[in-house]
Amino acid sequence: MEIRYLNRQNKKVEVERVYGKFFLNLLYGNNPISWIFSLLFLGLISRISLFSKMYGKFQKSKWSRYKIGPFIRRFQIDTTEFLDPVSSFSSFNDFFIRKLKPSARSITNGNDVAILPADGRYLVFPEVQRSDGFIVKGKKFSLEELIKNETIAHKYLHGSMVIARLAPVDYHRFHFPCNCVPGNGKAINGALFSVNPIALCKNIHILTENKRVVTQLQTKNFGPVLFIEIGATYVGSIHQTYIPEEHYAKGDEKGYFSFGGSCIILLFEPFRIQFDQDLLEASQKRMEVLGKMGESLGRALSPL
Repeated sequence: MEIRYLNRQNKKVEVERVYGKFFLNLLYGNNPISWIFSLLFLGLISRISLFSKMYGKFQKSKWSRYKIGPFIRRFQIDTTEFLDPVSSFSSFNDFFIRKLKPSARSITNGNDVAILPADGRYLVFPEVQRSDGFIVKGKKFSLEELIKNETIAHKYLHGSMVIARLAPVDYHRFHFPCNCVPGNGKAINGALFSVNPIALCKNIHILTENKRVVTQLQTKNFGPVLFIEIGATYVGSIHQTYIPEEHYAKGDEKGYFSFGGSCIILLFEPFRIQFDQDLLEASQKRMEVLGKMGESLGRALSPL
């Protein structure tokens, strides 16, 4: 399976170079070998935290730093953006949770403009319930299951949704999409399945089964926004670096993921945001858009 996305910078459709593609195909593929391997090992790897903890411990060891150079070369990562030199990273996880120079990402101006909260591949849905773009094999995931709160889920049932998929090659810190006052994050325990399209095409309910954190952002221009971080394969930790109930400007750091793939979901109430046209057009074609943190996501609408 080739994963194609639209590169927002050069406007070209590109094929994603997937880290660990062999094992993803082995665990989530549709051939007899994959079915057997998945039956024997997928539950163990994804549902038992010991495996992620052991792998995470290796990524934090001094031996893992020898992976950094080959990884940078293979995926052509721009090291001039790094706040700290590559030589300063004592482990692969140090490199993975790297910070960037402030000049590396420009924040789109305007209080009525929301921004992409992270580097990643984006899909947008103007109205969750009317969209068939998030249905796989006739199954659609439930907001109530995602949030684990029926009352709050009902508020966003006809609202807008943003899905940002972060691959292991991406910068893995996430930021506030608009000026806001964030509340306390609600942690929901779960599994650590992959959120790569190879896996999601097999089971869309991964997003409501994986470990996640739900935070409500109080905003002036966009109303209450839900910010949801979803852990994935080998992401044993979702780290929050913000202080609840304090005011933050858009682009300020909210937290970061440790090693692995991961995902962010934003939920807006109905009639709160008009997504940028390029994101809408690509999403209607079921194509992700590769974007950078700080780029425009959409403009605020006046609520009815």
